[in-house]
Parts: sequence; C-alpha cells; structure tokens
Amino acid sequence: MAFDFKKEYKEYYMPTNKPTVIDIPTMNYVAVRGKGDPNEEGGDYKKALEVLYAVAYTIRMSYKSGHDIEGFFEYVVPPLEGFWHQEGGINYADKSGFNWISCIRLPDFVTKEAFYWAVAEAERKKKLDCSKAEFLTVEEGMCVQIMHIGSYDDEPRTIALMDAFVREKGYKNDITGERLHHEIYLSDPRKCAPDKLKTVIRHPIKIKV
Repeated sequence: MAFDFKKEYKEYYMPTNKPTVIDIPTMNYVAVRGKGDPNEEGGDYKKALEVLYAVAYTIRMSYKSGHDIEGFFEYVVPPLEGFWHQEGGINYADKSGFNWISCIRLPDFVTKEAFYWAVAEAERKKKLDCSKAEFLTVEEGMCVQIMHIGSYDDEPRTIALMDAFVREKGYKNDITGERLHHEIYLSDPRKCAPDKLKTVIRHPIKIKV
C-alpha cells in the first residue's frame, strides 16, 4: 500500500476543530510564488497549481520513467498547501492583494538534483513552462493549528478562536515576513460544498514574555 502522509502524520494533517500547539519539523516543498486573487479564472494562482501538480506527479511516477531516485518509495501525493501574506494583514474582502506561496510537500528522499530533473521532465512531457517551480525548505517550528470546516471566506471566525487560545495559553502570534499564515487543503472545492470544506489553518507563535 502506498505511503499516505495524511494517515502517517495525522498530527500535522488531521487536527481537531479546537486549537492546539504543535512543533512542526523542517519540510521540503515544490513551490510557486505569486500575487493576486486565487479565484481569478486563468490567473496566476490557477497556473501555479498546474505547475505544482505536474512536478509533484512527475516525481511520484518517476520509477515508471526509468529514473532512479535513491530511497524512492511509493506514496500518495500530499495535499495542496499555501502560505499567505498581505501588507497590513490578510484581508478576505480584497483578495487581489494576496501574496502567496502555493506548494506541495516533497518526500524526504527528493534531493535538489531529483527535483530539478522532475521540473525538466514535467516541462518536456506536459509542454508546460515550469520555470517558476522552486525547491522550498520551510522551518515552521512552534505553531497553533486547527481544522477549519467551511468556506475559505469564513476563516476569520476560526482564526479568532486561535487568537483567543494563543492569548489564554500565554503565547503570542509570530507572523512575520518569514513565518506566514499557512493553510492545508484537504478538500477539493470542485467536488465539495463550501460549508463542508476542510482546511488546516496554522499560525506561527512564540512564548509571550
């Protein structure tokens, strides 16, 4: 049976609907950066997803192409994730100002050499410009996270619960230019009603002094 990150690392992908503190280890991603409304048809965000999935599935299927990646094991491609920031804070009423890093986690066996092979292979096979794909390493560290159920536009009410929890437990939010608002998308919005969407929301925190 293929390795499934969501099942093997439930503490990272399947939190409850109550805030919890968690220490996140360093992880590698295939990532594409951009700016603008993610709902824009034909916009940069939608184009970024094409690149991400092309590269991620090229790595996933690399054994069928005869490319030997040391330490390779069969696995389910992890869910789509996103790091978001906006000057003055996330404004859900003005998505045109969103800055985002859209990404998919890479298994630890994927070296930079294997990654750049996959980028070139995805370009060749898919006839797709993958030049914006980057090998991104993220060290999140201590965070508060929660499972948000509902529309993306309803996230502020869940974030308010997170903020209250952080204050109550003696922490403070530590969102900076390096530590960002983080979302993990467990539902496909094309197949799921907005009020049923499951999204992990994660915020960096630090001990209040």
